[in-house]
Amino acid sequence: MKQVRATLKPDGSLAVRGKGRGRMLGRIDSRKVDTTTEAALARQAAADDAQARGDAAAYARRVRMRTGLTQAGFAGRIGVPLDTVRNWEQGKRSPAGPARALLKVLDHSPEAVLAALE
Repeated sequence: MKQVRATLKPDGSLAVRGKGRGRMLGRIDSRKVDTTTEAALARQAAADDAQARGDAAAYARRVRMRTGLTQAGFAGRIGVPLDTVRNWEQGKRSPAGPARALLKVLDHSPEAVLAALE
């Protein structure tokens, strides 16, 4: 992977050092940055989090439905409480760590994973 070093100049421009020397990558609108409030940042962060939870919820639901199991049956087969599966699918919680890995493997080959979990 190519590594690029860039410097942010006081005027808001971005300069690349090295092979791309002198080339400008972009500009930062300092007026927009200065007028952005903490409340606006918090709203955007909340919207980003909600979208991520929604995507995780849809993914968890899709994986479970591919197995053909109910929420209770799915929870029992993968060894998690029923409330955990419900929380995933409702977007209240997102699967993390080993649970996320298990969902990815289930998404790829549900029959083999469910057979191994018996």
